[in-house]
Amino acid sequence: MKFSINQNEVNNANGECLIVGIYNQPTFEGELKELDHKFEGYLTQLVKDGDISSKHKKVSKIHTFGKIEAKRIVFVGLGKQKELTFDLLKESLGTASKSLKNMKVSSFSVALDTFVSEEMAATDVAHAFMEAFTMSTYEFDGYKKKSNEPEVHVEAIEFFTNGDSKEVETALHIGSAFGNGVNSARTLVNTPGNLLTSTKLAEYALKLAERYNFEVEILDKEEMEHLGMGALLAVNQGSVEPPKMIVLKYNGKEDWKDVIGLVGKGITFDTGGYSLKPKDGIVGMKTDMGGAAAVLGAMEIIGEIKPEQNVVAVIPSTDNMVSGSAFKPDDVITSMSGKTIEVLNTDAEGRLALADGMTYAKHQGANYLVDVATLTGGVIVALGEDKTGALTNHEAFFEQVLEASGESGEFIWRLPYTENDKKRVRGSDIADLNNSPGRAGHAIMGGAFVGEFAEGLPWVHLDIAGTATTKGSHDLGPSGATGVMARTLALLVERFEPLEK
Repeated sequence: MKFSINQNEVNNANGECLIVGIYNQPTFEGELKELDHKFEGYLTQLVKDGDISSKHKKVSKIHTFGKIEAKRIVFVGLGKQKELTFDLLKESLGTASKSLKNMKVSSFSVALDTFVSEEMAATDVAHAFMEAFTMSTYEFDGYKKKSNEPEVHVEAIEFFTNGDSKEVETALHIGSAFGNGVNSARTLVNTPGNLLTSTKLAEYALKLAERYNFEVEILDKEEMEHLGMGALLAVNQGSVEPPKMIVLKYNGKEDWKDVIGLVGKGITFDTGGYSLKPKDGIVGMKTDMGGAAAVLGAMEIIGEIKPEQNVVAVIPSTDNMVSGSAFKPDDVITSMSGKTIEVLNTDAEGRLALADGMTYAKHQGANYLVDVATLTGGVIVALGEDKTGALTNHEAFFEQVLEASGESGEFIWRLPYTENDKKRVRGSDIADLNNSPGRAGHAIMGGAFVGEFAEGLPWVHLDIAGTATTKGSHDLGPSGATGVMARTLALLVERFEPLEK
């Protein structure tokens, strides 16, 4: 898809339709006033009659009947100027983008300056538009037989603005990068486990590395055995699919310092192992690599926007299956860190994979750690399906993650993390740790276990079990995978300020 910037009058727009923002205000101003003049005041009358609405997220369409070159105008309701936030703007633009998709247009124009206000600069609107358009029109193709009806995709968007062309163009590129990174993560999560094995996930990472010139390392089973990654290997014991430890490095600084480690859980399918999931709970477990998808989506965004920051992405990946060789409750395993773990629940496998992922991220020079995982059903019980749960051992680092989540619109809520929680995961009579201290505080226990492998580094844990997927469509996308945390992680990297030692 191509986009262009035009600094001529918006009346000259000649695409299939023209997108116009409309605020709730007494009279038309600027370009809207000029458009109304072309229509001999008819637009004002349509607003009075209620045929064009300025209410937030309301989309109104009219035919132009030759008054201007564009065939149709799509009005996007924005509400009151002072009440419009970046997130609300994206919601309105997402709703409008879905309408455009249903109209099956191959090109359109945007009167960008009609969205601009004292609170919303042209660059903000440009970023919001491309991010919202890219995300809201996403569709997972799936595997159904295609109909004979020809598909129509948007091939060109023309933006009319008096703003600085280079700045607006940069904002459009960044918004598109964020939207595409989310969509890539969504596609990974939506892909069935038989088609997205650990090997396929590693191949995807290799292509990403080639596209953006990342350093890449893919460890196979033999190399993991040599390094003593007993936690990840234990989860893999029951599988015929080989495990992979996937590592991508982005050098945004000359020296390899202040490195942010992004660790994503890459369990491509989770049966629960011998702690077998019930039949209702096992369906949908192809999405258990949502953390890995978020990290890879973030790395795609990072590859596009090129922040001045160092990042290492680490994805421990396997499936968790049942067989004669699978690991069992009561087993004791040794992680790469040297810590021994008593396995009380084979369905608490994600934290085992993350244990070796965290240690290997440190081995790769990470100074700060963020792990992302569809880790516990307990976080859904605690916070619902629209909030990501967080744990941390470092207040200042968490504040930067929280700011990034606020900017991305991906809500996170911090759960308590106390010395008593640490005692519970260390509560084994025969090993250093146990992987499942019980149902009480389940989400906290999962995060607390992973935190044992941060070993003094600033660390934030993000449990996306509730937010990685959604049952219904929404303003910025369809049902299914959400690609959650890809934008938050990318923004954290982009905005990161090293902490004082």
